[in-house]
Amino acid sequence: MALTTCLWFDGNAREAAEFYVASFPESSLSGNWVAPSPTPSNEQGSEVFVDFTIFGVPFMALNGGPMFKFNESISFQIPCADQAEIDHYWALLTDEGGEAGQCGWLKDKFGVSWQVGSPEMGKYLGGPDSNGARGHRSDARNEQD
Repeated sequence: MALTTCLWFDGNAREAAEFYVASFPESSLSGNWVAPSPTPSNEQGSEVFVDFTIFGVPFMALNGGPMFKFNESISFQIPCADQAEIDHYWALLTDEGGEAGQCGWLKDKFGVSWQVGSPEMGKYLGGPDSNGARGHRSDARNEQD
């Protein structure tokens, strides 16, 4: 059994799923569900769910309608190995209507928030470097009090 994240889209769930699958490693489309009868946001015969995997993690894209929009309260982190990988994902995700943010944050063309950065940042934000550690973070990997 695996925890699956459901992302709510306004009619472009398949487009989003295909974009993510084409953009990230260990990714694939794995299924869908078509409405056998009308639903509150979908006509009979229209695609309601698209199942996909990115980075080996299962997701579900829902054509739920215009009621809910993505915001920065949820984001996906991409720990990049080096600056070339950061630049690659940054360009890919901000292209075609995405929005660059500050400190490694961005929104893609669907409004989904991402954090693109180096795993090295953890050393500065919660590590032994006293200047970086002022932003104190405590977690299972780095217990500092």
